[in-house]
Amino acid sequence: MSFQIPAKAILTPTQLEYFQTCPTHNEILAYIGVLNDAVVGVKLSADCSQSDGVTAVLRVLDEVEATARAIPPVENAASRFGNPAFRTFYDRISELSPSLHATLPIPAGAREEVGTYLIEAWGNRTRIDYGSGMELNFLCWLGGDHTAIVVRVFWRYIQIMRILQSTYWLEPAGSHGVWGLDDYHFLPFLFGAAQLRGHKFIRPKAIHDGEVVEEYAKEYIYFACIQFINSIKTASLRWHSPMLDDISAVKTWDKVNSGMVKMYTAEVLGKLPVMQHFLFGSLLPYGGPVATEDPGAGHGRGLGHKHEGWGDCCGIPVPSAFAAADSERKGGRADYWGGDKEGPLRLNVLWNNSC
Repeated sequence: MSFQIPAKAILTPTQLEYFQTCPTHNEILAYIGVLNDAVVGVKLSADCSQSDGVTAVLRVLDEVEATARAIPPVENAASRFGNPAFRTFYDRISELSPSLHATLPIPAGAREEVGTYLIEAWGNRTRIDYGSGMELNFLCWLGGDHTAIVVRVFWRYIQIMRILQSTYWLEPAGSHGVWGLDDYHFLPFLFGAAQLRGHKFIRPKAIHDGEVVEEYAKEYIYFACIQFINSIKTASLRWHSPMLDDISAVKTWDKVNSGMVKMYTAEVLGKLPVMQHFLFGSLLPYGGPVATEDPGAGHGRGLGHKHEGWGDCCGIPVPSAFAAADSERKGGRADYWGGDKEGPLRLNVLWNNSC
């Protein structure tokens, strides 16, 4: 098999439409579905089989965390935005990538291609921001024991991302990141809802009970994410995380989980501002209509894209939640839970242009 360095391929709505029908799109959704089903009812502390490959991946993540801790933020008191030291971290991970991937059970010829997804999983070097597109890169880097992938590897990745977000004040990617599930992530809520499917006692509305959140954050990703948000934002969820506030009115975790899958399909895999940053290679091929020009640069590897003005994919910089209070922005919202809620939605908001 001939391997290649992944590059961007989706620049237009036509190309996005093709992607939604191509095998790679279906493969990503199928993989998310397998991981989702593998953690239904599984606590973070649960015993699960862990292959040598998963153990090797966890060692790689240990090295990434150690690298971040060895590169402190630079003095940047005049700015509430991303800290330039992140670029040093990014470059160091790029340098380490060949040696890190040499420890993994993958063909030598595939290491550079696979390594690209790991490098791009931590944030954008130019903008010093992070969003669901980078999170998707990490998912594409993974493979192996499905339960261990979520409760060991993916959760370890989220913990490291929290370190990067708090250390380097990574900005939410896109101008509407503050109206997402949280400023940065999507998949922890999807997998977290799967963990809670069928739970006999805990209901979605329990996220508003501080004692319940504290008790269950150690075992369930969803509650751990709520606890994290509460630790850095002092106002009510309905003000800074209205989507999570709305979802808490859904009756069951099964409905939350199925709605999350629909939402991810539409709002991440189905949105040009996100997918124009996605990287395709031989392992995750594109094969669709090719762009006739390179509209721009400055967005990492591969093709750039045009800026259409206000509200484009790169958005208006939003300060990190660690550095400043959120800005309030409103937008349209689709219902992915079929109206199965105990009460009406309080706010009609959702990020529609995050990346």
